Amino acid sequence: MAEGNVRILIVEDEGILAMGLEDALMTDGYEVVGIADNGPEAITLLKENSVDLVLLDIHIKGDWDGIETAKHIRALKDIPFIYLTAFADEATVNRAKDTFPAAYLTKPYQQTNLRIAIEMALHQFAFRKENNAKVIPLHKPGEKDKMAPSAETILAINDAIFVKQNYRFLKIVLADILVLEADSNFTYIYTLENKFILRCSLQHVVEKISLPQLVRVHRSFAVNLQHLQTFNDSFVVIGKHEVPLGRNYKEEFFKHFNFL
Repeated sequence: MAEGNVRILIVEDEGILAMGLEDALMTDGYEVVGIADNGPEAITLLKENSVDLVLLDIHIKGDWDGIETAKHIRALKDIPFIYLTAFADEATVNRAKDTFPAAYLTKPYQQTNLRIAIEMALHQFAFRKENNAKVIPLHKPGEKDKMAPSAETILAINDAIFVKQNYRFLKIVLADILVLEADSNFTYIYTLENKFILRCSLQHVVEKISLPQLVRVHRSFAVNLQHLQTFNDSFVVIGKHEVPLGRNYKEEFFKHFNFL
């Protein structure tokens, strides 16, 4: 799995449409973990793979339609799903509402509509979650002097954040974060494999991301203590990163240790 890619499962029994969806998603940088044409196969793929979002046709092969499949998905894993539908009678629509989909995508779809549906799905799902996830605005009203233009909004869902870049969202697992580095009004996020950039200040990222182990050690750096390897009075080592330990941050840094 390429780090940072949002992983999507397609449940669609029209082969040509399924392949078109796969091509469209891959073009935008998403990762398609699999294509299923029936409910039980979708559940098997969901059990075998890490999935962030499901594109789910309402009318599919087998004893389960898309709505019944959605119920099984929700029982297995709490992730957002988008219904694909060309048409539906009132009874079907009412059944669909009861499963609380994150978004709808009507057929025939366009690339722009697909992008909007995915963005809506992630936003609505994050907003619906009460304790484990929420939509996090990384700027405060009236703080234009501290923030870069077009400051970003990130989505926090369970143990990860989703950051929009161009037409897609990138997934960053919180536990994989090593170091945050400030660069003017931008913040770099370093993980084991990648480097991401946010248009917002380091202080806002540290305050808004729910990761207790993320600690400021310098005016320009914060580190994830879960990956701490060694340190002294001058620096800390996180993975391959040697980060300065600022004089004004030492006291707070040492508060995270139990001295025996």
